[in-house]
Amino acid sequence: MFRKVSLFAAVVAAFAFTCQVAEAGDKHPDNKKLGAVAIGVGAAAGAGYWALGNWKWKWENVNGITSAGAWALTTVGCAAVSPMVATVVLNRPLTMREGHVLIASCFIPIVGGWLMEQAYDAHPEWDPAYKPPRVKKMRHAKK
Repeated sequence: MFRKVSLFAAVVAAFAFTCQVAEAGDKHPDNKKLGAVAIGVGAAAGAGYWALGNWKWKWENVNGITSAGAWALTTVGCAAVSPMVATVVLNRPLTMREGHVLIASCFIPIVGGWLMEQAYDAHPEWDPAYKPPRVKKMRHAKK
């Protein structure tokens, strides 16, 4: 019973991190679609991990792949596939920021994409489309 309650609490906490705070004039209007892609591809990668382990909680080395090897394989697969799926869903090329957010979500589920968003907000110069503000040159009066 304790395991079921703790699993339910973990799932509720995980979905709480996926909720976005409402902002006036959202900077990134495709965030909901990207979030759905990250959750969908991440769930598929998780299913692939459990399928490699013969759907057992205790890992069974059926395919000659260790638990760590299966984790690495599904994580890299998720990182490779999620930008492709997002490109199809959004019907346009992804920005560097969107691609990095999706890949970070594969390596650190739920929190990775949020951390990457915060990193890009703190460092706008990472975005290739960023143009630094123009510095106005001051002219000194001659005496």
